[in-house]
Amino acid sequence: MTEIDNIKHKQNKLNSKYKKLVEQAYNFRQTDSALSDISEFNAIKLLNKLNRLKYLSREFKHHAS
Repeated sequence: MTEIDNIKHKQNKLNSKYKKLVEQAYNFRQTDSALSDISEFNAIKLLNKLNRLKYLSREFKHHAS
């Protein structure tokens, strides 16, 4: 597996986790606001990681050309 494939795989995995956390935060919003906030915070942290991976994949594509 190349570096770009590894990054894509990691992005897909994190994206799936991110979607689950956002859905969880939404579902908890009415019943438990603290759990909703925690899920939202964790989703934001994952989004930050996704953005860094997106930058890395751009760099690898740029250097590969």
